[in-house]
Amino acid sequence: MKRERLMTGKLSLALWLSIIIVVFLVIVGIVIIDDYPHLGYGVIVVGAAYLAASVIYYEYMYRILTGEIAEAGQEQNEIRKTVIQEMPVAVLLTDENGNVIFYNDRFRKEFGRKSAKKNVSQMFTEIYRKLLPDEGMSRQYHVSVDEKKYCVECTSSILGLEAEQETIPEENPAVRPAGPEADQDQEAQKDMVLTFCFFDETQFVGYQEEARQTSLVAGLIYVDNYEDVIENMEEVRQSLLLAVIERNIVKYMTGLNAIVKKFEKDKFLFVFEERNMEKLVESKFSILDDVRNISMGNDLAPTLSISVGVNGGSYIKTYESARMAMDLALGRGGDQAVVRDGDTISYYGGKTQKVEKSTRVKARVKAHAMREIMLTHDKVFVMGHKNPDADCIGAALGIYRLARTLGKKAYIVMDKDCPAIEPIVNGIFTGSRTEDDQVFVTNEEAKSLQDNHSMLVVVDVNIPGMTECPELMRQMKTVAVLDHHRQTSDTIRNTVVSYVEPYASSACEMVAEILQYMPDKIRLLPIEADALYSGILIDTDNFVLKAGVRTFEAAAYLRRAGADVTRVRKMFREDMDHFRIRASIVNRAELFLDVFAISTLDGRNIVGPIVSGAKAANSMLGVQGVRASFVLTQLEEGIYISARSIDDVNVQIIMEKFGGGGHLTMAAAMLKDITLNEAVLSLKEILNAMSEAGDI
Repeated sequence: MKRERLMTGKLSLALWLSIIIVVFLVIVGIVIIDDYPHLGYGVIVVGAAYLAASVIYYEYMYRILTGEIAEAGQEQNEIRKTVIQEMPVAVLLTDENGNVIFYNDRFRKEFGRKSAKKNVSQMFTEIYRKLLPDEGMSRQYHVSVDEKKYCVECTSSILGLEAEQETIPEENPAVRPAGPEADQDQEAQKDMVLTFCFFDETQFVGYQEEARQTSLVAGLIYVDNYEDVIENMEEVRQSLLLAVIERNIVKYMTGLNAIVKKFEKDKFLFVFEERNMEKLVESKFSILDDVRNISMGNDLAPTLSISVGVNGGSYIKTYESARMAMDLALGRGGDQAVVRDGDTISYYGGKTQKVEKSTRVKARVKAHAMREIMLTHDKVFVMGHKNPDADCIGAALGIYRLARTLGKKAYIVMDKDCPAIEPIVNGIFTGSRTEDDQVFVTNEEAKSLQDNHSMLVVVDVNIPGMTECPELMRQMKTVAVLDHHRQTSDTIRNTVVSYVEPYASSACEMVAEILQYMPDKIRLLPIEADALYSGILIDTDNFVLKAGVRTFEAAAYLRRAGADVTRVRKMFREDMDHFRIRASIVNRAELFLDVFAISTLDGRNIVGPIVSGAKAANSMLGVQGVRASFVLTQLEEGIYISARSIDDVNVQIIMEKFGGGGHLTMAAAMLKDITLNEAVLSLKEILNAMSEAGDI
């Protein structure tokens, strides 16, 4: 089109020059016609003849040039059509809405019946109309057709549709208006054209998948309770037990084509190809049950912790991922497997209770570390979880008293009163204290009081989002954690001291042990000793759940420190209204799958509904045949689930499905944007699925 306009422009210029010359000759002829008649008429006749000759020449040359230009354009279209048709890749042209304009023979050959579709989105479901590129843009898609995979490069451009439509194959004729005027209108019409080039990447994707399947997967296996298992065994049986454990591990890993190497007496390293990862997951790490069932005269069942690192990016990072997963497995109590695939973490096993360790070396080390860090700071803030319970406030008061004994300013962060701990809080305010003692501060007060010389101690929780004030934790440079709940992937990081022991019955037990190892003489106030003792009492359900030797030793220390059992019992007696509420929860309970007791409570107009729900869940465990109990409490901010079991159902892994956590026998979760009935149905679906899969 540009070439045609250029040539016709030159012809028009020549014609206008001829007209100007003729006009000039006519004027000259008129001027001299009076003096020289013959010459004047001659000039006028010559001018007229010259004009006629110029017009005839213009018409003749215009026809020749337009014919040549049309022929050249046709040849150009043919060349373009031939080039596109013979391209080694499939090419598809569409308008801006994805309607098909043209495709080449390779496209027809590659996609066959799809060529009959009128829109690219009908041909390929992966290419949505809303995802088509705008003018001057490009986009890449990946589509699958049968067993082949294609990378589709789509570019947009502005073209004259008339020129493109001349190359449309007969299967997709373009409907154009007839007549020269319509042709001229279409020649002037411009529109956006999308060009799709299909590159076959089946082989490339196959190579990628093969590389992925043959990539290294690293793993670690630890015997959790090695020392405890062999402690009371005969020497001749000790080596036999270890040999049987090692044989089971090697046999299991050989089935995965894995290389396994023991690098310590109770630690193994294994590597295998990622293609066998699916087989490992399908088995649900059955080696955990195989080793746990080994009996060679041992009183305790041996347990394993397994960690697997996948897609680390390099061999070193993959191993590091496995090591981090092992820390998480041990932090959750052992006897389970943790798979870390990039940033995704999966848990398997964890069905048994963590065995209490008789040694207190770790408690002593953590106690001295806590003391040294406190001595380097001027202010100590203590924070628990939202809606604190007796264990939370008791542990916080123990750390508070430690900081005050070391001469530091100390504050317990609690934004609002909680009915569950009201007797303790009232006792704190009525107890004997100095005038400068400000025990409790709100979240805003804590954020304004903290400075570069402050530290934060988090008790009874290790998940950042569940703390009383997550913003305060992010502001603090020095953070320590004391908790007895199993860890999850979302745990408090970059701590200077992290003392997380799932075997402990309560955070109060852990704090009581720490206080005993302090060289400074810690003198607890009676209300503080009562609070620590009540935390142990409530979390163990009166020394029934998770109460070990160290639990009773911690309780004995608190009794010597001034805790009074009768005073604690009176402190946490419930009134008749709450007793009736708890009874009504139990009365509404239903048995699901004959072993799970489920009940509900609308606690929006009740004081302390969470405590009532937790007590009701404990009460339902007394029903014969009930393996686990769940109470779903409706609160203003959502649905709170209290989960309890005796020993053979791990309610923690159930609550983790809802984003919660806890212990094997005691866990909880908070659900938002869901109704009470929907929460009950969701819980039943999870229980049913986990029961069928054998996970509970």
